Amino acid sequence: MSKKSKNSEQDDFEIDINAFEEKPMNDEAVNNDPVTGEQDPQFENMATAEPDAIDVIEKLHAENTQLKDQLLRSRAETENVRRRGERDKADAGAYAVTGFARDMLAVSDNLRRTLDAMPNEVAEDMKAFVEGVELTERELLKTFERHGIHVVNPDPGEKFDANFHQAMFEMDSDEHAQGSIAQVVASGYVIKDRLLRPAMVGTVKKK
Repeated sequence: MSKKSKNSEQDDFEIDINAFEEKPMNDEAVNNDPVTGEQDPQFENMATAEPDAIDVIEKLHAENTQLKDQLLRSRAETENVRRRGERDKADAGAYAVTGFARDMLAVSDNLRRTLDAMPNEVAEDMKAFVEGVELTERELLKTFERHGIHVVNPDPGEKFDANFHQAMFEMDSDEHAQGSIAQVVASGYVIKDRLLRPAMVGTVKKK
């Protein structure tokens, strides 16, 4: 074979290297079947899987937030119920005698009225009676104090306090300031830190 014919055969078998250079492939080409050129169903499911997963995660996150909120509300309500129960229990022990004490105030008032009605000079045969009434009043007040009940007995000239005093009337007075207490009609009472009955008073008339 001649030299020329050999070169000719080499020319016939030269390969175009550029034909094998990698070309960018789009998503559609990647997901298509290499034989038929149609999109593979497997890749079609994968394309829709990511958005669905995001939706599920967002839904679970929302449900988790809602459940946390419900849990916190339930715990807060349980704590409030517990505190109310403890407070009611403490109040029941501290103020259990409130109703009975309020009824006994009338007895205390009557004893005080009896003593106020006594003359300065008492006959000999009445002294034992007066002492008995005074002793009864003292014992009643001591019993009140043992149960946390104290007398509210303001002095004339004392500043009027609507939290503990109730104004029954107004009167003129040159001795005390306007709006202050001029006269005490009936003592008041408190049980623990609660008002059982306000003191009945007359106040100095405002000019």
